[in-house]
Amino acid sequence: MVVLNKIYTKTGDDGETALGNGARIAKHAMRVTAYGTTDELNAIVGLARQHAEGALDHNLSLIQNDLFDLGADLCRPDMESDADAEYPPLRVVSSQVDRLEADIDAMNADLEPLRSFILPGGSALSAYLHQCRTVARRAERHTVELATMEGVNPAAVKYLNRLSDWFFVAARTANDNGKADILWVPGASR
Repeated sequence: MVVLNKIYTKTGDDGETALGNGARIAKHAMRVTAYGTTDELNAIVGLARQHAEGALDHNLSLIQNDLFDLGADLCRPDMESDADAEYPPLRVVSSQVDRLEADIDAMNADLEPLRSFILPGGSALSAYLHQCRTVARRAERHTVELATMEGVNPAAVKYLNRLSDWFFVAARTANDNGKADILWVPGASR
C-alpha cells in the first residue's frame, strides 16, 4: 500500500527524480519520458471516461489501472535484478495484452467494415479515444527508443502496441459502431 502524507519533497528541485529501485536520474531521461507519457495517457483516459458508460467505461477503468502498472514497470530498470529486489517489482504481463486482444475482437465483431481512413472525431468519446490512441503511440515510440538504450520488459512494449489498436476500435465503437465515423476524403479540400 502506498502512503503519501507529503506531496512535495523538494528532492527533485535539482532536475533529478528517483526510480522505483531508488536510483536517481535526470527528469529528461528517456525512461522518465516513457513512463511520463503513460501518465499523460492515463489522464486523457480519465477525460474519455467522463463520456463513457457500461462495458466501455469498465474497460477504460481496467486500462487506467494497467497504465499505472506500466508506469511502475517502466520506472523500475534492470529486470535481471528483479529476483534480488526487496519486494517483487510490478511488471506488465502477457495476460494484460491478451485481455486487450479479446476486447478488440469483441468490439470489432459489431463494427461496420472500414471503407476509408477515419478522421478523429464524431462523438466526444470517440474524439477523446482517438487522442488516447495517438498518445499511446507516442508512449510506445518512447518505450521502444528506451529499449534501444536499456532493458525494457517486452510485454510492456506489446501492451502499448495493442493498446493503441484498442483505442482505435473503441473510438469506432463510440461512433455508433462505425456508422458515425468521419471518413477521410482524399483531396477533398483542393
